[in-house]
Amino acid sequence: MIDFDQAVTALLRSEKSRCLRMEPMSRHTTFRIGGPARVFACPGDERDLAALVCFCREQEIPWAVLGNGSNLLVSDSGYEGVVISMEENWNVCEAEGTRLRAGAGLLLPKASRAALDASLAGLEFACGIPGTVGGALVMNAGAYGREMKDVVRRVRVMTMEGQVMTLEADALELGYRTSVIPKKGYIVLEAELELVPGSRERIRREMEELSAKRRDKQPLEYPSAGSTFKRPAGYFAGKLIDDAGLRGFTVGGAQVSEKHCGFVINRENATAADVLSLCDQVRKRVKEAFGVELELEVKRLGNFEGPGGGMDRDGEPKEQETE
Repeated sequence: MIDFDQAVTALLRSEKSRCLRMEPMSRHTTFRIGGPARVFACPGDERDLAALVCFCREQEIPWAVLGNGSNLLVSDSGYEGVVISMEENWNVCEAEGTRLRAGAGLLLPKASRAALDASLAGLEFACGIPGTVGGALVMNAGAYGREMKDVVRRVRVMTMEGQVMTLEADALELGYRTSVIPKKGYIVLEAELELVPGSRERIRREMEELSAKRRDKQPLEYPSAGSTFKRPAGYFAGKLIDDAGLRGFTVGGAQVSEKHCGFVINRENATAADVLSLCDQVRKRVKEAFGVELELEVKRLGNFEGPGGGMDRDGEPKEQETE
């Protein structure tokens, strides 16, 4: 692989841009797991982002877009490529009328609070999802019966050729855990959300109730990537895992949460290998017990060996399984 570290640094001209070398990805994922990224770039504007994406594509350098790292497992060896972080410089938030303009790097809880401050209802469901607006659109994030497709009006994206375009909601192909964004390789820049006027007190009360439900049911006291497996048709992954006798099942520092079996947690200095080994064993036991094939919801970045290995380009938030 070419020595691209200095070349990437030279591409970033904005004063807001920055570039780190061999940055531990454990600092940038909610799992708190992962080896170093060879280059960790934070582009400060669209020009720098376009230059970076085009450079990586032309030079055939691996690259990945990162939001809050809330649905991502990075390998212990790290990532031999460029991680493009959108959280640092892409967090604009402006309310005008019933619309909320939100940057791709804006955390969903902050977007929810901005809607509250503007007395706009409709985004309460996102108050506890630990991801960014951009990541939420990639996977059509949602919870408690609501999804991003219910509130998004249009989205500005950048193509892999560095071109900026605007997509209306019906062009996003938002479905269960899916959208057109990763299929086309788009990078979300910002979104325009359509909300409705509401009582600030009622909105606040609903957000507090949803937050209380999360604290009660989810192991928020431990690092994790949220619900680890996709919900199989007709089942809850957490219940299947519990019924298979795997509550509290441990591999190294990774554990099936005793509070909610749909979560794999980093209980004590877990490695990515621990997490993946645990997930493989959980999938095998559930398949043997119930004939149901669990599919990982968590994205992977880097080199993984063995069953379930491979590399995914994006790691983003998604709907949290609730029972």
